[in-house]
Amino acid sequence: MLAQRLPGLASQPGGGTRVKTFDVRIWAVRKNTSSKKSSYQVRWVVAGQVCYETFRTKALAEGFRAKLITASREGEPFDTTTGLPEALSGPRQSELTWYEFAQMYTAMKWPDVSAKQRDSMSETLTAVTMALVGERPGRPADEVLWRALRRWAFVPGTGNGQPDMPAREAVALTWVGKTSLPLSALKDPVTMRAALDALKVKKDGTAAAAETVRRKRAVLFNVLGYAVERGEFVDNPIKAIEWRRMKVTKTVDRRVVVNPRQTRELLTAVTYVGTYHRARGRRLAAMFACMYYAGLRPAEAVGLRESDCHLPDQGWGRLILAKTRPSAGKRWTDSREVHDSRGLKNRPKDDTRIVPIPPELVTILTEHITEFGIAADGRLFRSEQGAVVSSSTYFRVWAQARTLALTPAQVASPMAQRPYDLRHAALSTWLNAGVDPTEVAERAGNSVEVLLSRYAKCLDGRTEIINRRIHAALQDDPDD
Repeated sequence: MLAQRLPGLASQPGGGTRVKTFDVRIWAVRKNTSSKKSSYQVRWVVAGQVCYETFRTKALAEGFRAKLITASREGEPFDTTTGLPEALSGPRQSELTWYEFAQMYTAMKWPDVSAKQRDSMSETLTAVTMALVGERPGRPADEVLWRALRRWAFVPGTGNGQPDMPAREAVALTWVGKTSLPLSALKDPVTMRAALDALKVKKDGTAAAAETVRRKRAVLFNVLGYAVERGEFVDNPIKAIEWRRMKVTKTVDRRVVVNPRQTRELLTAVTYVGTYHRARGRRLAAMFACMYYAGLRPAEAVGLRESDCHLPDQGWGRLILAKTRPSAGKRWTDSREVHDSRGLKNRPKDDTRIVPIPPELVTILTEHITEFGIAADGRLFRSEQGAVVSSSTYFRVWAQARTLALTPAQVASPMAQRPYDLRHAALSTWLNAGVDPTEVAERAGNSVEVLLSRYAKCLDGRTEIINRRIHAALQDDPDD
């Protein structure tokens, strides 16, 4: 199928009466130098009249040109009004467009996925849609087009007709609706590849990370799988494309893992962040401690409630986890709050996970509750105004704590660069202590397979210990 058409006829013969002709010449693809934006133009002549189409990529332009050549060689007449052979005269009015289908898919999927998944879905559909619209007159600026698609088109309940939608975004979505490719165009390998290539770059045009590309491709595969389910395709068109899978690192970089001494120094440094009056760091020290001593994910620690904690006067305590509060953004959550409220990751709804905690963490949490109390809904950790702690806040605190606790060389390194690295350190510590992987996986909320493939990393300095043991073994004389 063709991309959006832009016949550049100097006139329409016959006063608008459609005439068929075999007088066709097709020129080579040329780069469009009249525009600041990179684009490619296909030009051909029908009965002496010059026609042209403009495409965002050379691959799309070459694909369209090949269709014109095939039609001409097979003796198909061209229409002097549209400049096209009958097979490329455009989609039927009733044919489902890619844009319409993408919105249908979003509405179908929205109620059953998390806020993070909604965000990822919108991101993928925006990238593909921008790649498949052409250069027809009235094309909005890329920034406006991106905002219109990302923030409005692929969020059910928003879009054209919404009173709070900016006028420029409304115009942009109207333009997309009129110029969208038909969904069936994705049967064309050239078009399908253009959609996939769009997943390899970020909004600013730089290359996306391998994990990001893998995630977006999985979303698009699922989108087109829904099209197969609806009978739009016989098979998923992605399967027809030879795709070089980008290598994704599944293991944790051992350089991020800190040992127990370094962790204690970092947790102490957190308490020095901010003035004593504001106590910004002290408010969050216990939250970071939960990530290390209990191996909690940041979203699990943020949502921890007093009722989840069993804190005895002596010995080990336990946490009974049931909720997470991942930061997703108001546009993606049902509550229109920044933080989503979800069950545990990879667990059935309302399932719980019991995590035994050492006396050190019991003491830290007890002292935290004594000093700061709890939020109205029972949460242990909150901002000064009582709100859910934002990821930007605890990232800033952690970054400052690293500069206080680590050497300049360590600060410049990946060591404990993110709060999540405390969880990596926790699971590595448990595994290196000889704890059975099944038990570690249960406490961490992972499968054993994921645990051993991602988290079985040596602690900082562990290599030297192992080397000494090997060296000692090599010194043994079997004859003595």
